[in-house]
Amino acid sequence: MRLKSAIFVSALIRRAQVEGANAMLLRRGAEEAGAIFVKVIAADGSAALYGPAPQSAFEEAYPVDRRFSVVVPPGRPEAEAAARIAKEVRFDPDLFLVEITDREGRHFLDLEPA
Repeated sequence: MRLKSAIFVSALIRRAQVEGANAMLLRRGAEEAGAIFVKVIAADGSAALYGPAPQSAFEEAYPVDRRFSVVVPPGRPEAEAAARIAKEVRFDPDLFLVEITDREGRHFLDLEPA
């Protein structure tokens, strides 16, 4: 059974805050199954954006509730991440957007294997 998106987002924000990062919800999506995007801003002002991994990233050998993939790689200008999230919102207005500001640029997510 998969966690509701709202519960996953709350847990992610709490985890980031416990680790010393600043995390906040910028956009609230569909409670049950809204797509989740995470924008990470590093100390140098650069950004990264992570979004839902494709279904092919899920496998029986590695059960996980949610997996993420890199949408905008770390070290890019924040405007690039903002433009991409604006495009995603036009496609799916029921998405969640979490912003994490962390000196080290940590995302606190399970990423799809490279």
